[in-house]
Amino acid sequence: MLLASLALSLPALSGCSSSWFCQDTTAERGEAGRKVQVVDTDGQNLGVTVEVVGWRLTPHPQVPADGDKVHFDYRFDGTNEPRGPVVDACAVDQDRVALRCTTVDAAGAWPEPDGTRTGDDWLGVDHPRRVAAVLFLPNDQSYDRPSCATDPKDGGGKHPPTSASTGDQL
Repeated sequence: MLLASLALSLPALSGCSSSWFCQDTTAERGEAGRKVQVVDTDGQNLGVTVEVVGWRLTPHPQVPADGDKVHFDYRFDGTNEPRGPVVDACAVDQDRVALRCTTVDAAGAWPEPDGTRTGDDWLGVDHPRRVAAVLFLPNDQSYDRPSCATDPKDGGGKHPPTSASTGDQL
């Protein structure tokens, strides 16, 4: 009886009980918009807003022969951290289908006297005239803990949603 009791308790003490198995989950992708509140993997507001200030089709000055690209300006508000959130920005068509996406890092934007951070970026799309808007996804992509596959002992937990890509419906 003592041996059976010891045999049953040993796996629980060693971290092998069912409640101790490494588990990965993925956060839900938030709704894209021109101006969004940035959220963490639990959907909690980080107190940071990111907004597309404007966009236009124009040739990139370093490769004008490649034709029009989407050049967009953005602003982060509420981030005073040297490392800020990272969010996806996508050029979309009239049906909100992503034509091209990139990640935008608040830390890469320029600090302004009013406390905001501003920047610009470029997106090359196959059919520039189909672009109807540039949208941000609210999900912070900057924190992605190790997965169970890469670290079964300490990994696991909630991960940001998969980054948006061409063809995704936003």
